[in-house]
Amino acid sequence: MFTGLVSASARVVRRRASAGGAILSVERPASYGDVSLGESIAVAGVCLTVVPPLDSGTLTFDLSPETLSRSTLGSLTAGRRVNLERALAAGDRLGGHVVAGHVDGTAEVLGVEKAGDSWTFTFALPSGLARYAVEKGSIAVDGVSLTIAALREGSFDVAVIPHTFTATTLGDRRRGDRVNLEVDVLGKYVERLLAARLGDADALARDERLKQLLAEGA
Repeated sequence: MFTGLVSASARVVRRRASAGGAILSVERPASYGDVSLGESIAVAGVCLTVVPPLDSGTLTFDLSPETLSRSTLGSLTAGRRVNLERALAAGDRLGGHVVAGHVDGTAEVLGVEKAGDSWTFTFALPSGLARYAVEKGSIAVDGVSLTIAALREGSFDVAVIPHTFTATTLGDRRRGDRVNLEVDVLGKYVERLLAARLGDADALARDERLKQLLAEGA
């Protein structure tokens, strides 16, 4: 489990194909000196497991076919910067929102505009994820916990403050780039419970109720 508060960024050292998947190596931040094999780390919002070799300079991860098909990790090249976050430890502050590191899909950056000292990012919203998005609700973009500032048919805006812009890879993103999206996992559980209660025949009522509950929770 993660919170969407990026703790470091690192550059990709290499990505090479393996049997049915790939192996990804990224620079090891100085603050990650106590990382151990088998530990979970979110890379660009994707929960991955640290695998051998583990040395002082790099972190290595196996990428499954599912990960490559669902996320942007399959297009990473050497030198590309990625967001990193270590798993939440018991007793840590939950400063962002509950992030599982299970990416729901990718989306295109539709625009980046300076707004005073901050930036407004516009992202495409895949139709299959639209029902989980509510204005002022939470969403993770490349592993960064953000608040939906505006919501439209097929797109949404987020406001990015200067610290987030420079401390994460959002500052590298340009129009046409693709990012990883993870919707609020709480919405998925609510939808599941409503489906069990209302049944498939009331799918429209279920979706409307889901939006209402997410909006109230936001």
